[in-house]
Amino acid sequence: MFYSIRHLTRFRYESPVSESLMEVRMHPRTEANQRCLSFQLSVDPRARVSVYRDYLGNSVHHFDVPGKHTELAVLAESLVEMETPAELPKALASDAWQELDAVVAAGDYWEMLHPSSFASHCDALEDLIAELQVHRRGDPLTFLLELNAAIYDWFDYVPKSTQVDSPIQDAIEARQGVCQDFAHIMIALTRHVRIPCRYVSGYVHPREEKIRERSADGATHAWVEALLPGLGWVGFDPTSNLLAGPRHIRTAIGRDYADVPPTKGIFKGAAASELAVSVRVAPSDAPPPPDADLRATPDWVAAAARVDPPLDEVSAQQQQQQQ
Repeated sequence: MFYSIRHLTRFRYESPVSESLMEVRMHPRTEANQRCLSFQLSVDPRARVSVYRDYLGNSVHHFDVPGKHTELAVLAESLVEMETPAELPKALASDAWQELDAVVAAGDYWEMLHPSSFASHCDALEDLIAELQVHRRGDPLTFLLELNAAIYDWFDYVPKSTQVDSPIQDAIEARQGVCQDFAHIMIALTRHVRIPCRYVSGYVHPREEKIRERSADGATHAWVEALLPGLGWVGFDPTSNLLAGPRHIRTAIGRDYADVPPTKGIFKGAAASELAVSVRVAPSDAPPPPDADLRATPDWVAAAARVDPPLDEVSAQQQQQQQ
């Protein structure tokens, strides 16, 4: 199956800012059942775009807009080929926990086992561990399937109920959140039982009939991957209680959201800013058009709150939350 992806991000400033520096993680990965056939990144105002790969193999594009501007638009267009992953067994062998421990001991999974910026321990998480009875039982695959379902049942999916930098304690206490929160909570609970677990940033093509499926139209998505013996990294989507499949398109992996925001940058100036995002994922038999008009008016989806203007000309963070 081929998917065409169009991800348009626009920052608007109430008064001109003098410089914007930005990192972009929107280039779909090529690995396992996924292959990126084409990718194009356009920036307005025009800027020289460079790219590097980070230590986890994510493509990171970055650029600097040095002149004064009141808008910054970033358009990423991709064509991705997706194959259906191999069917998972119903359960793993009775000695799978011991096999997992041996795999972990022989590899380098430290960063995916310990607390991280957004997947950290707190009193609310300890209470949730007790409530959901998060401890080793059965086999690792059965445990993760049960945990995926438990998080889906325990929390309500409420778009914009948290902020881009909200700790998991906020979502746990409110019992609601967005896909970013669902992913962070599952990562923290999975690492609690010593299963390496990582955050996945990307897109999901919605089903025509949204049975059980919960994700914001026109936005990026997040889920998790856990390491299982004999299976490797397996994707779980606790927001919708699904296994990640051929509709889940990966752009970046990391310890948590802090490693892989779709956009991460700063601007210099004393101005309030607004961020709007439009994402379209559609089946396709042909690559996306080579050029696009960034000044055309798209269908916008609000993706972040206003940033209050600083008193003096300083740098201000600009990121987009995953809904």
